[in-house]
Amino acid sequence: MRLILVGCEYVGKTTLADALQAWGLERGRNFHMDDHFTIPDAQHVSEAEQEAMLALPGAIKERYQRFQVHYHVRLLHRYDDIILVGFHIEEAIYGPRYYYPGLAMTYERQVEPEFPRDAVLALLTARPEVIRARMAAAPHRHAVVPPEDVETVQQQFEAAYGASWVPRKVRLDTSELRPEQILDRFLEVVRPRLAARDLLLLDNR
Repeated sequence: MRLILVGCEYVGKTTLADALQAWGLERGRNFHMDDHFTIPDAQHVSEAEQEAMLALPGAIKERYQRFQVHYHVRLLHRYDDIILVGFHIEEAIYGPRYYYPGLAMTYERQVEPEFPRDAVLALLTARPEVIRARMAAAPHRHAVVPPEDVETVQQQFEAAYGASWVPRKVRLDTSELRPEQILDRFLEVVRPRLAARDLLLLDNR
């Protein structure tokens, strides 16, 4: 499976990605996962390096993120099983809003025709009050989205999802789901969008 998981912070993207990775390993599939498009990257760097990323000038952040996005288009072709968390759509929303205000991110549609045809774009959502409750219960060390921005950011993700040229799309509302329920529900909703090779994996449950 080639999956791109997008949505506002705290909707459950990383929870789903981790569950998918474990589920794949149980079935002999090793998903390559990159969950480091949010600044600061918490997947591969130390706390000191995260602080250094936050301190970078906006123009450098924009350039770094642009290089990241274009590089990972290549990885979508390199790996048959890959999960990208956030990726180009998150950058189009978070970048100009939080990382480099005053600069534009204009290439999100330009990269999409380069994606493999079997890539699936999944939008995860949750009700704003649920997101704010999750923020309060388990705050991220370097949270990106402040509570007062949740509705606006959610609307931006909805618009970007609707405008995306990726032909295979699914939506998943996690508002009423416990973390351990997200994977099974996702596998239900994604099934109609999967290529034949991935359906074989899904049926080997």
